[in-house]
Amino acid sequence: MSDDPPRLVPVGRFRGLRPLLWQGDRLYVSRGYTLYAGSPEKGDWQRVARYRPPLHRGLSSMTRLGSRLRRDGFYALAALPGGGLVAILPKVIAVCPPGGDEFEVTWRIQRGTRPLAMTVTPAGHVYWGEYFSNPDLDRVHVYGSVDGARTWNVVHTFDAGAVRHVHSVTYDPHRDLIWLCTGDYGAESRVMRVSMDWKQVDTVLEGTQQTRTVRPVPTPQGLYFSTDSELEQNNIYRLSDDGTLEHLCSINGPGMWSCQVDSTILFSTDVEPSKVNLDPHASVYGSRDGRSWHQLVAWRKDIWPMPHFQYANIIMPRGSNSTSLLAGTGMSVRHEDDVMHVWRVE
Repeated sequence: MSDDPPRLVPVGRFRGLRPLLWQGDRLYVSRGYTLYAGSPEKGDWQRVARYRPPLHRGLSSMTRLGSRLRRDGFYALAALPGGGLVAILPKVIAVCPPGGDEFEVTWRIQRGTRPLAMTVTPAGHVYWGEYFSNPDLDRVHVYGSVDGARTWNVVHTFDAGAVRHVHSVTYDPHRDLIWLCTGDYGAESRVMRVSMDWKQVDTVLEGTQQTRTVRPVPTPQGLYFSTDSELEQNNIYRLSDDGTLEHLCSINGPGMWSCQVDSTILFSTDVEPSKVNLDPHASVYGSRDGRSWHQLVAWRKDIWPMPHFQYANIIMPRGSNSTSLLAGTGMSVRHEDDVMHVWRVE
């Protein structure tokens, strides 16, 4: 039956790996500042490339608590059509050329530590938006590259007072457009539809904590997203092409990561205590049909204080996954901190 929960069958457990990107049946993972790729079923991780961080980050990344405190390591990875890789790392965007084995910095982050997400279009254009605290609501930029992430230019600017920061830029292959999501409060929380040339940026949803989201999932049936709020109950929604917004499921905390395995859509939540977020478990929610949602994983926050040693969450990779496997690494959770689990989704 379609409303039966997806079943997660354990395949492997790998300490110290963070899943970043699927390319077909190949999963890219990182350990510190070194990138590996391989088959999770075989566990045949092959070194791909590395990034040489500044000395202080090289030292802090040598211990788990040091890495958590400094937010070390790869944060996001995307594949370029020509075979290169582009990564988000602390304070930089870096590129590894086809056949290369080392990441080269092509942009130094000017405000904040890093963007939350980036996207690559079929033409190889790369986009990401600024993410920083921005208490004065200064102007916020979206950057793009049309030459394989070698050079960067501003493709869109939000006027001062419009938004606090950009949560994500997501290419939608089903509609050949881009979704731009921003936060955090009032009219700052927006979901926008963007033309591929960035000449048209239309706000579809805005104005409440229920339009505040980080990593939406485009599907033929609509745009699925989970909310990211410390002020209100968090939920999963589907935005249809006709503009209808459908509430699907309430979740136990802010939704931070997402992925898709075959037809199963998955969102993970973090532990960010507030008056409404009281559950101490980072969780994964999944649905096979997009309507019936189930909590599939729940890992309890560990003893180390937030936010210094990070909020508890479950990191999941993006990309095009041709397998039936789900990969997720616990962050700041009991027993599973910095451990990547791989399950077969049945």
